[in-house]
Parts: sequence; C-alpha cells; structure tokens
Amino acid sequence: MRLAGRFSRRVRAYAKAHQIPVIDCGAGERKHDIAEEHLKTTTVKRGLFLILVGRAQARVWDVGKNYPIEAKKPMPYVNHYSFPILDADGGHITIQISGHPPFPAQVIVNGHESVADQGVKAGIHFIKEGNCFTDISDAAGLAKIADTLSEESAIGRLSQACERWIYSSCLCFGLDLEEQEQSGLRYQYSNFPIEYSRNLWFELGGQMEQGFQALMDRSRAPLNRKTIQTILGYKHRPQYRKRKGRSAGWEVVVERPTYDRTIFKLHCGRLTLKIYTKGERVLRIEAVAHDTAELHCGRGLERFPRIVTELRSILAMFTKALSCIDQCFISDDTLEQPESI
Repeated sequence: MRLAGRFSRRVRAYAKAHQIPVIDCGAGERKHDIAEEHLKTTTVKRGLFLILVGRAQARVWDVGKNYPIEAKKPMPYVNHYSFPILDADGGHITIQISGHPPFPAQVIVNGHESVADQGVKAGIHFIKEGNCFTDISDAAGLAKIADTLSEESAIGRLSQACERWIYSSCLCFGLDLEEQEQSGLRYQYSNFPIEYSRNLWFELGGQMEQGFQALMDRSRAPLNRKTIQTILGYKHRPQYRKRKGRSAGWEVVVERPTYDRTIFKLHCGRLTLKIYTKGERVLRIEAVAHDTAELHCGRGLERFPRIVTELRSILAMFTKALSCIDQCFISDDTLEQPESI
C-alpha cells in the first residue's frame, strides 16, 4: 500500500510541476476519446500530455502470513493510470499501468495514428475521421506505409516505442530508475486484442448505401455457422479445450447505434468480423481478435507479423465470401481503388 500511495503522490506532483492535466474518469468513460480531444489543443510535440485515472481490477502482490509475496484473490479494484504519449515514430500511444506492485501495464498502439504521422512526413494529403482515412491524395503511397506495420521490422519498432516510455514515464512513479535497477523488474510484451481493417471507397455514396443494405438482406442466411467456421479456419484448428456455451458464441447481428449508422457483425467466439459505413463514401471492413490466443499462432510480440497476416487472411476470405453472395457488392466499376490500413 505504501508503494501505491507513493505512486499516486508522485503522479499528482509531476503533473502539477509540468502543468499536465489530471482527469479522474468514471465507469464507462472512453479514455481514448478524452485523450483525442486534448490532443487537438495540446502544445506538447513529444512526450506525456495528459494523465487519466480510473479504477479496474488488477493483479496485486500482498505479503502473506509468513512474509511470502503472493497475489491477492480475487483481484481487487485499484487505481489505474493512463498515460497518453506522443511518440516520434508511433504517433499517439497510451500506456495504462496499475499503481500497485507488480505494476501490470498495457500498451495501446493505434496503427492509424502511426500511418497518419508517417503520411504527413511523406507529404501525403488525407482526410481522417477517427480511425478511418476517408480521402487520400496518394492511396498507393499511404498503403505502402501501412504495409510496413506488418513487416518483421515492426517488431523492433514496437519494442523500442514501449521501452522508450514505460520505464521513464510510467513505472518511474512507483519505482525510480535506481530502484528499478535494484529490483530487476522488466516487462515482456505480448499481443492481446488486435484489429485489422480495410477501407473500400465508393465513387457515389448512394451506391454504397444501396449495396450495403442489399448485402445485409442477402447474406444473413448464407453466412451460416459452417461458412463462418470455414472463413475463420475453425474447421482446421485443433481444439485444446471444451468451449462453454459454444452455440451462443456464433451469431450474425445487425446493430444501429445511431440513426445514420448501421453495423453488420459476425461474432465468433473471441473473433469478430464487422462492416459499417464511415463518412459519405467509405465502407469499412474489420477483423478483430479480442484475444490473439484464438488464432493459435502465439501471442508474444515476436509473433506480431504472423498475427497480422492471419487477420488479413481472415478478412480476405470474408470479403471473398461476400462477393460470391452478391457480386455487385465489390464491383470494380463501383469502387475506387481499395486501400488496406
């Protein structure tokens, strides 16, 4: 508890000394959206520009009866600190860390931010709505930049971005650099949720809406469980454990969170495929691994290119299945050049 209290005091003192806003977040508040709003007005060019505090469960060490260090069970709710950071190579990244030993941390990297940052440096003009590029002057050039995120070299860049900030800008509030050296505390990085998307640009927004609505009407029945299993490769994957509630884990749904937005989703265990409109002429298709263990190719950082390749393959099979159901959905004379981000 002493280290947790020191972590909180140091965070507040550092924020006050460097005039960094500290915001206490309630349940359900999206910290990324809050950071994006502050990013529009911050004068920080590189480094920490905001601190967000919220409560969540975390693994916490405790001293037992005979003084062994053990983890508390069940995991208690403790303060987590989110540190949105502007990185020279990775763009906007966020490191979320628990204020209690062993200081478990999550590093959230937005590939679209990195691509946008590199695109600006390359002189490519674009319009970006959230995580979606809706208009690009050089789509092929931006696509080449995006493809570098799945190359082997991306492993080193991601690792360097994590190492650059996690010890000096986050863990230092719990353990200063000398204490880190004495304790030997080091992080190992793994991939957990990952999202891969493809944006399809239509020449006319009306054609996009017409095609999207027709797709939903015609595909729900053909996209049965057997078809989804084939797309996701479940028929060929070894099963190491029994899945509880398996029938409830497979479904095709249509959601309408707002009056002008429809989302077509396929939920398959911890994998999700979805399609929705973004802007006036962009149709976005996503493959999401909520837990990369579902892909059965490892989750260590060194497996990142393989994971991206697996998601890209799933998305390609999904698009191919849709094109077989409704050929006009991805007709070449309807769409502009597709671009993967």
